[in-house]
Amino acid sequence: MKTDANVVHLNKATAEQSPTSPVGRLPVALIQVRDKAAQQLKQNLQSLFDNADDTLFEMADRATSNAEQNAFFEAMRDLRLKRKNIERGFLQKVFESFANLNQYEIGKPQPALDAVSFDSLSLVQNDELEETVALDAMVAKVLSRDAVALGHLTTRLNALISKKLDDKSNPLGPTLLSEYFLDACSGLGVEIKVKLIILKLFEKYVLGGCDVLYAEANQALISAGILPELKSAQPRRQQRPATSSYAHSTGEEGMPLLEGADQGVQEVFGALQDLLSQVRGSAMPRRAQVSDALPITSNDLMRLLSHMQQRAPAQVNIEDFDLREQLEQLLERASSKSGKTRVVGEVDEDVINLVSMLFEFILDDRTLPDSLKALIGRLQIPMLKVAVLDKTFFSRGSHPARRLLNEIASAALGWVDQDDAQRDSLYQKIEQVVQRLLNDFVDDPAIFSELLAEFMAFTGDERRRSELLEQRTRDAEEGSAKAELARRQVEHALNERLLGKTLPEVVVRLLQEAWSKVLMLTCLKHGVDSDEWHAALQTMDDLVWSVAPHEDPEARLRLLELVPGLLKALREGMASAAFDPFSTSEFFSQLEVLHVQAFQRFKRAAPEPEVTPQESEVTSDAARADIELPLLELPAAEAVEDAPAMVEVVEEIILLAPGQTRPQEPDVVLPDDDEALQYVDSLRVGSWVEFQEDEEHKLRCKLAAIIKPTGKYVFVNRTGMKVLEKTRNALAVEFRRNAIRLLDDALLFDRALESVIGNLRKLKNA
Repeated sequence: MKTDANVVHLNKATAEQSPTSPVGRLPVALIQVRDKAAQQLKQNLQSLFDNADDTLFEMADRATSNAEQNAFFEAMRDLRLKRKNIERGFLQKVFESFANLNQYEIGKPQPALDAVSFDSLSLVQNDELEETVALDAMVAKVLSRDAVALGHLTTRLNALISKKLDDKSNPLGPTLLSEYFLDACSGLGVEIKVKLIILKLFEKYVLGGCDVLYAEANQALISAGILPELKSAQPRRQQRPATSSYAHSTGEEGMPLLEGADQGVQEVFGALQDLLSQVRGSAMPRRAQVSDALPITSNDLMRLLSHMQQRAPAQVNIEDFDLREQLEQLLERASSKSGKTRVVGEVDEDVINLVSMLFEFILDDRTLPDSLKALIGRLQIPMLKVAVLDKTFFSRGSHPARRLLNEIASAALGWVDQDDAQRDSLYQKIEQVVQRLLNDFVDDPAIFSELLAEFMAFTGDERRRSELLEQRTRDAEEGSAKAELARRQVEHALNERLLGKTLPEVVVRLLQEAWSKVLMLTCLKHGVDSDEWHAALQTMDDLVWSVAPHEDPEARLRLLELVPGLLKALREGMASAAFDPFSTSEFFSQLEVLHVQAFQRFKRAAPEPEVTPQESEVTSDAARADIELPLLELPAAEAVEDAPAMVEVVEEIILLAPGQTRPQEPDVVLPDDDEALQYVDSLRVGSWVEFQEDEEHKLRCKLAAIIKPTGKYVFVNRTGMKVLEKTRNALAVEFRRNAIRLLDDALLFDRALESVIGNLRKLKNA
């Protein structure tokens, strides 16, 4: 065979260029893999060049200028002349890569830099950048699809050779195959735009068959006993013959013969067709029956849709756009030109009706913001083209086009309409995706996979940033809740001891302003069941007792015993709470006067007894505690003259956090079985809701946390920033007056399809 002769010729050429002939040292199994891979790659290249003329001719036909048209025609001519050289150069690179598998590379010579002018340097760099981006996208697509099979092939090759490989250096890997082809095309004198089209063809016809290539190579090595325990998945499709640029042909009845479509897909689409046929004439207009009407092929329908897509205005009212009406007008124009009535085939008409109904649901969905509906509405034609090409669009949840639509809708869930929408990064990204599809999508659905990966990378970065801020918000709210709970404990302790009592003003202020901080700190650090908490409460009790009037003679002795330890505990506690030293000194000065006056009252009430050894010891302790006992000798008249101001605590003490105002009126108390409370209890963390603030303004936010100690529901916006907090009762009141609405965060396409099927079934049973 001619093909075999060519392969042998390349083998000989390689051997002649390498005197040491490493080919002879390759294992037999590896030689078999190389020859079979070369045969398949050669066939795929032939398919590429067989279809290149048609593709370039179609591009030239759609060119907008004579210069652009001439560029495509020149590229067609250049490609025909250099086709054999490109095939030979590419396959020779493949053979050389296998020949070098058992040799370590000493080093590659660096290519000489061509002399270029500064004027052309920027252009060259831009062209190289576009090539690099295209190559990276091609390689990434193969790796995401065939990573397991390629990894097993690399592992088996490493078991046979001395030079260790990875997926990038595997001679059959997408990285090297793409580099070999680009190097083989280096002699083409074409513009970057044409070169990118040729690379796209290489991706479709050569890299598109890598799954079969890897499966057969792995099977050959398994048959040779090389790591048979590694199990690779079967290729997802058989190698496709050279066809037109569309992925299916049309049968006699107009039913697409979908390549790779399984029985389940046919059943799903068949069920949808059955529902449509039963409601045609009621839910949708019945197609007019014209005796000489000629159905257009799916290929022609795709051309019409592409025409509509390219000429669709950038700004259009989605409510005024009727896809079926626009298509009907184009068909009427085509019929008048050809003299024959042209209509859409029945299968394609069903697809059009299904997609139209899906978008009717999507554009009526209250979950999507109105400004983003206008963007998503422009995706109707690209989504219809995908559905015409691939009926798994309706049955496969992982379909890239379907997932892209769902991802856009999910990202838009927390977006709110704003005056400067065009400056919002999410809006700009969605607009960019829509524009890319309208400009670049012709008949290759692979663009949806690329855009899906880009959009998910973008939303992933945004989500990570928002989750980080959201977590900080939760931590801050939980810390605030702990502080609020501790504040309530301290308020309860203060009111329990002070409410209804008449005490010196300085003591009330000391407890409310200073000792409350000590209690707060103790409660937060140790809790209300700790010894430290009880000790702080006891200090407060001792202080209140020490300034209260007492008639019991034994109280004098107890006061003498109590004061040194009390003052020490007060001083240490206020120091631990970092209370203002100047205010602390002022409090102690006034407290000292109070204690002196208390001892003077004891002296006036009864003659001073002889000082017992025990009292002498207490006095010494007081001296060590820095109490100025000589003040006890002050005249009674002077002490009475300095009588302290007394206050009666008649209102509950309320401690306010820094920046906090007086608490508002308590929420309306609702019965436990109230329906609105049940709505609130059904909210889960992560639920999106919409608050109707007034007639014009709406607030979309997500429930980030439910703080149980305080009963607060904390809401954040899509960036993770706190925007609202409500109590359980306050939320219930909002539900009762219909000022809050729960947003459905289920997948948009799935909800739309479910709604369409449900409506069709209702009409069928009506």
